[in-house]
Amino acid sequence: MTPYEIKAQLRTQPFQGIRIYISDGESYEVAHPDMVLVTTSIVQIALPPLDRHGIPTGGSVYVDPVHVTRIQPLNGRRRVSRKPRRT
Repeated sequence: MTPYEIKAQLRTQPFQGIRIYISDGESYEVAHPDMVLVTTSIVQIALPPLDRHGIPTGGSVYVDPVHVTRIQPLNGRRRVSRKPRRT
């Protein structure tokens, strides 16, 4: 995915938790959009556990955006893409 597609998923309102899938088979739960930092070359994902104030204390992982294969809501439903249909 591009960094712009990842940012768009994080900006969805109201935000509901998501799972980010990586090309090596790993996946990461994101409970809040502030748990992910997206740049053009790196996606940094904060890992649980969270302290009592919701601040991650479990470190983080760094992923090249090209290795993000998909993002799904934690409720298991796929998000509908709003891309226009080709006719």
